[in-house]
Amino acid sequence: MRKLVLLSVLMIVVAGLISTGCSKVKGQAEAALKAAEKVVSEAKPEAEKFVPDQIKAVEATLNGAKEKFNKGDYAAALSDAQAIPGKVKEMLASLNAKKDELTKGWTNLEQGIPKMMEAIKSRIGILSQSKKLPANLTKEKFEEAKSGFDNAVKDWETAKESFKTGSLAEAVTKGTTIKQKIVQVLQILGMPVPAAAKS
Repeated sequence: MRKLVLLSVLMIVVAGLISTGCSKVKGQAEAALKAAEKVVSEAKPEAEKFVPDQIKAVEATLNGAKEKFNKGDYAAALSDAQAIPGKVKEMLASLNAKKDELTKGWTNLEQGIPKMMEAIKSRIGILSQSKKLPANLTKEKFEEAKSGFDNAVKDWETAKESFKTGSLAEAVTKGTTIKQKIVQVLQILGMPVPAAAKS
């Protein structure tokens, strides 16, 4: 009888320890999830602009950890949640590298495009006042060049606006397209294309 009482007491103690341990892990998992959620939400706005695929992967890990927590698998939820800050750190390193790359690309475009536009504007002005166009330039081609140039000027203003609002990828994409249009206009007008604009 005494043995049974002791065994019952022992079982109650063990059950209490398991419950305490479980409760402790649950609390740790909850805290880790909150911390991970905060880190992800802070990084998300910029990450969506520069490394959208990586932020989606991090969010998927976070959602997976939440699901495990809701199912009572606190140890797995804790493990996944604790890994998230490290993933965010890696993502931010990629983000900064991408940002630097895009900024450099934009700087090159900003240095080259206005110069080419100025040269074209001057050339169009001279040709417009000339009584006769060069032998290698028809009236139709000249009109095409003027139209292409006007469109490029408008598009360039849009690209600059994208850069000002922090949409670097969009600005560089637009700028690269404008550069190609400008090169076409230079070629139509029989003007030299700068080496930097050929790449």
